[in-house]
Amino acid sequence: MNDSFKTSASQPRSFHVMTKPIGPLCNLDCQYCFYLEKENLFPAGENYKMSDEVLETYIRKYIQSQHTPEISFAWQGGEPTLMGLDFFRKVAALQRRHAGGRPVRNAFQTNGTNLDDEWCRFFAREKFLVGLSLDGPEHIHNRYRKDKGGVGSFERVFQALELLKKWKVEFNTLTCVTRQSPDEAVEIYRFLKEQGVTFMQFIPIVERAGDRDAHAIGLNLAVPPDLKALGHSDTMMPWAVSSEGFGQFLCAVFDEWLKEDVGRIFVNLFDVALGAWCGMDSGLCIFSKECGKAVAMEHDGGIYSCDHYVYPDYALGNIMERSLEEMLYSDRQLKFGRDKAAALPGYCRECEFLFACNGECPKHRFMYTPDGEPGLNYLCSGYKTFFKHIDPVMREMAGLVQNGRPAADIMKNAAGASVPTVGK
Repeated sequence: MNDSFKTSASQPRSFHVMTKPIGPLCNLDCQYCFYLEKENLFPAGENYKMSDEVLETYIRKYIQSQHTPEISFAWQGGEPTLMGLDFFRKVAALQRRHAGGRPVRNAFQTNGTNLDDEWCRFFAREKFLVGLSLDGPEHIHNRYRKDKGGVGSFERVFQALELLKKWKVEFNTLTCVTRQSPDEAVEIYRFLKEQGVTFMQFIPIVERAGDRDAHAIGLNLAVPPDLKALGHSDTMMPWAVSSEGFGQFLCAVFDEWLKEDVGRIFVNLFDVALGAWCGMDSGLCIFSKECGKAVAMEHDGGIYSCDHYVYPDYALGNIMERSLEEMLYSDRQLKFGRDKAAALPGYCRECEFLFACNGECPKHRFMYTPDGEPGLNYLCSGYKTFFKHIDPVMREMAGLVQNGRPAADIMKNAAGASVPTVGK
């Protein structure tokens, strides 16, 4: 191991690569998708399919760079099933060849429309964790998630959900939160729960119309702001969730979850919040103090600073030419990561919930603070609403955990039982 890639505490650094073997290509045409138009960033006639040479080079170099007991890969798109099942059989074989006996885990994000028994048998055998995009019941899911012919995808996604359960594939759902979602929060949560979903992720849709900078590179949606620059809130796309709306959505889902599902259903934002109230660093990059340790790799081997920063200005190099360590720990990428904290406005630094939020994702920092300072996160007011709402419960849950009790004991309060609080 190269000691230059260890932390000061002599623990090996780690990082995450979101791999896009089919690039931005997808068989759906989801209205709110920010990645489809990334086709415009590549040459006309691009093949988009990752070559065998790029694949093996990536797997070999990534495994070499991971100084951890277990190695974790992540596959996304576009829609990665468009590569075909044989490609991922090759992935599994190459991982076994290069892993040196270390266990390998794979996360696979999909819209589910191409899944069948053969795919799910493979996922089960190779122990893939599958993230299934599902926005709720049919009338909600089909609002934005249509195929190229304008037909809603719900029926095929629901079939995929049943197949994943049939083959006992480990899975979670990713649900996009849009402008209409705050009024549908409980309906969405109950639907997912009724389908046997026990791990849920809720993703706010925050997109702005592009300005001249975006149009110059062929894009209709705004590029992420420089960490010290601004966009304009009045250019939000019509499907984007409002800041307060996102907070209301999270509060409604939290209250529903708290009734009887703590310890039974896991919502990533709630788990991360509990960790923050327990004094832990966030395992979710958007809430980390710094970023830069989760990069994206396109089909051609190009490495970019982040999945939300796949733009020419944030290209770090290519896996065929440079090592991952060289790119991830370059001065440029380290500055990108440090700037998240360095560019925080004073308004954020004084916030009582800074420990839980840390300014959230830099992609969303295109607002002014109340005193006119640039760089406030678009979702700030919504997160504040949510954090204030859950604060008493999180304090109590943190007390339970710190006293060796399960967080699920919080539900006894609703039944009138006594639950120890912090310091008792």
